[in-house]
Amino acid sequence: MSDFDYDLFVIGGGSGGVRAARVAAGEAGARVGLAEESRYGGTCVIRGCVPKKLMVFASEYAETVADAGAYGWDLKEGAFDWPTFSKRLNGELDRLEGVYRKLLQGSGVETFDCRATIKDAHTVSLSNGAEKTAKHILVAAGGHPVRPDMANADLGIVSDDIFHMDALPKSILIVGGGYIACEFACILHGLGVEVTQYYRGAQILRGFDEEARGLIAEEMKQRGIDLHTGTNIVDMRCAEKGEEPEGMGVSVQQVGEVVGDSAMMGQEDHGGGTRKGPIWVKATNGNSRVFDRVLFATGRKPNTEGLGLEELGVKLGRNGEIVVDDYSQTAVPSIYAIGDVTDRVNLTPVAIREGMAFVETVFKGNPTPVDHDLIPSAVFTQPELGTVGLTEEAARDQEEIDVYCTSFRPMQTAFIGRADRVLMKLIVSKASRRVLGCHIVAPNAGEMIQMAGIAIKMGATKEDFDRTVAVHPTMSEEIVTMRNPVRSA
Repeated sequence: MSDFDYDLFVIGGGSGGVRAARVAAGEAGARVGLAEESRYGGTCVIRGCVPKKLMVFASEYAETVADAGAYGWDLKEGAFDWPTFSKRLNGELDRLEGVYRKLLQGSGVETFDCRATIKDAHTVSLSNGAEKTAKHILVAAGGHPVRPDMANADLGIVSDDIFHMDALPKSILIVGGGYIACEFACILHGLGVEVTQYYRGAQILRGFDEEARGLIAEEMKQRGIDLHTGTNIVDMRCAEKGEEPEGMGVSVQQVGEVVGDSAMMGQEDHGGGTRKGPIWVKATNGNSRVFDRVLFATGRKPNTEGLGLEELGVKLGRNGEIVVDDYSQTAVPSIYAIGDVTDRVNLTPVAIREGMAFVETVFKGNPTPVDHDLIPSAVFTQPELGTVGLTEEAARDQEEIDVYCTSFRPMQTAFIGRADRVLMKLIVSKASRRVLGCHIVAPNAGEMIQMAGIAIKMGATKEDFDRTVAVHPTMSEEIVTMRNPVRSA
């Protein structure tokens, strides 16, 4: 019998931690404990991927009546009811949290609904006063959004708060240009909110393919999102009654009346302090305006503060992330870390893969390094971006390439006169002819890139794509019908 209470103790009940815990217990027969201080399911299920994607679905119905009318359907336009949607959303999140709890219970994992910190290499301290020992400790505590370091930043909300609003604002300023900022800009615009977006960089979606991000920016503007690049906030404060900043044309008194006191005045935000009314903002471009809400989507940090890691010799990076090796092991041999807390690739499926690799390595005697190569991902803007592999810019710095690219108006919306455009792009090695990257900007691009990701992960060449018969008429057929490169680099 072991001298420890558990073979494994997991800190964090998100997707990665839960998968590692239940597989270690259910398949490897380990004695496992797990502590979660908030809700089971973590960022993805409770305040990230799942509720966000449901909001994406809700926002996409905005154009349904107009589009259906152009196709001959006689439908009547109605208004979006946030309370109805929010109630159903919270019910679904409750259901999913219950699923996570049942999965752990069914695998024999003992759970603790409290905060855990690390006392020493084999001991965790629980906020209920108990201490538990374990041969191995796995930190899967996730991350959290952060506000910028500026005066009155607490007046703004962060992405976690979106799902807790009592009512939708009439107007919102979104600060940031990453995928979270752009996704919520599209979502809230689709739900009827007047959206302005500031990003200090030259183009949104830094790190993604240049052509793809350029098309998404143009499509967002065309749909009515007031997007300003090279722009940031220089000052913000609570607006005063009667104040009518340049370009707004609506007084603070009127804004409160339009949105309603329950949504605007003295409302307690989830994690964001007490609201004191509309917010006056001055930008680097000289404009000043009043917004009902300001959303900061300017970065995230790993949840490592106060865990006791550095005191034990666990190394942390500049952003507070836990430094690990290829097997997710820290500088303290008994302590491992996976998921957003390591700030490697912050995606739910990656955290799950890291959890599985950890179990293979530690409990199944099969040392398995984490594979972070060629990970498909999607950005749920409107239109969506699906991407896998190298961007054109990264690939041309690595070797000589051919670029195959096409942009066109898809049949469904071109038929009714909409100007929407989509993009299909392949990056191909001149030497090996392997497809190094695929980038799709189109409705349901996330669904398409999953299939393309399989082929690219297998090492498919451009000629393998060419030999594949097209499915007609579809948008995705263009991926296998591009015969000639548009340029080489």
